[in-house]
Amino acid sequence: MQEVIEFIRKTVEGNPVVLFMKGSPDAPQCGFSMRTSEALKACGVEFAYVDVLANPQVRQYLPQYSNWPTFPQVFVGGELVGGCDIVLDLFQRGELQRMTDEASATTAAQ
Repeated sequence: MQEVIEFIRKTVEGNPVVLFMKGSPDAPQCGFSMRTSEALKACGVEFAYVDVLANPQVRQYLPQYSNWPTFPQVFVGGELVGGCDIVLDLFQRGELQRMTDEASATTAAQ
């Protein structure tokens, strides 16, 4: 369990934008994951992803790590943003663009 939590932590802290999803951005395995990845793609920033279906231990322990029960989960700048509904709302308001741009710029400057 500890190594899985450590993998999650390193993934979240080592990437400006991370999507934990069912499937991949090119082949999502659920509608929520598809809509969330499309919103991130529309922001034009690179993002990492983890397929929780291919990583059952991540699927099991990520909700404990993030204190968020469902998938997908988006982390920006090391912080949980939320799931599909929150991400889509932020996208529609232009906030997701700002957040992802800032996180990417901060990482690039380091």
